[in-house]
Amino acid sequence: MATSVSHSPDFRPEVSVPPPTHDGLYFWQFMIAGSIAGSVEHMAMYPVDTLKTRIQALGGGSSTVRQALGSILKVEGPAGLYRGIGAMGLGAGPAHAVYFSVYEFCKEGFSMGNNNNPLAHAIAGVCATVTSDAVITPMDVVKQRLQLKSSPYKGVGECVRRILVEEGIGALYASYRTTVVMNAPYTAVYFATYEAAKRGLKEVSLGSDNDERLIVHATAGAAAGSLSAALTTPLDVVKTRLQCQGVCGCDKFSSSSIGYVLGCVVKKDGYSGLMKGWIPRMMFHAPAAAICWSTYEASKTFFQHLHNDNN
Repeated sequence: MATSVSHSPDFRPEVSVPPPTHDGLYFWQFMIAGSIAGSVEHMAMYPVDTLKTRIQALGGGSSTVRQALGSILKVEGPAGLYRGIGAMGLGAGPAHAVYFSVYEFCKEGFSMGNNNNPLAHAIAGVCATVTSDAVITPMDVVKQRLQLKSSPYKGVGECVRRILVEEGIGALYASYRTTVVMNAPYTAVYFATYEAAKRGLKEVSLGSDNDERLIVHATAGAAAGSLSAALTTPLDVVKTRLQCQGVCGCDKFSSSSIGYVLGCVVKKDGYSGLMKGWIPRMMFHAPAAAICWSTYEASKTFFQHLHNDNN
């Protein structure tokens, strides 16, 4: 015979809620934090990216940052520094949402409980960049073509349409292999340096965890960004040449092979041509990484506080 059990009016059955996946957050929260960080980073540093593209795209000559900036301001005005920003706005958010969420997911899996494992951080970073580059590469192609001097495209929509009609969808991914080959070592160095610098700075920091967060993440990000950018500049030159080929006087390549394009650059500009744009590239990545990581960690902290308040 069944026995009835009486409960007080205040009785509330416990509901099992799945715990956050890692670092106190859910997967979708990493995506939102990463999307915000990536958008803020690229929008803030976009003019420097335009200078880098102009210097790298054509080759030849010895254009400096000052010369490129002066030319843009004289002919196009300040608006010229932001041409194509719409394409980056469309690509940066989704790509960084994938980038950071995959990184956090893989870091948790590869670390196996050891948060001070630089190899796990490097491998997680490579996994993150391979997936996020597939998202951002088409918009990066559009962005760079719009950044060129006397670009024949009126806007993002027209650029995408003309590329698809005149060159096919493959043109939007012509640089994907180069981008991955460049970003894999870039990201491996970047994340390993960032995590190591963050640990070192936390050890010498005199403030509490909350007090030192911003300066630690910004400084570690800047160090990681500048070092990684300098080491991978030659591959970035190849990526820019492939994305802008045949437009506004840029060279057209019969092969998208990295070795072939590297050879063409060296033949035309010498070995120094492989380092064209390294100064604006570092000028972009050092503060961009500082902005990105401080924004990302601030967003994570916001979500962590929400969890704590709810608990």
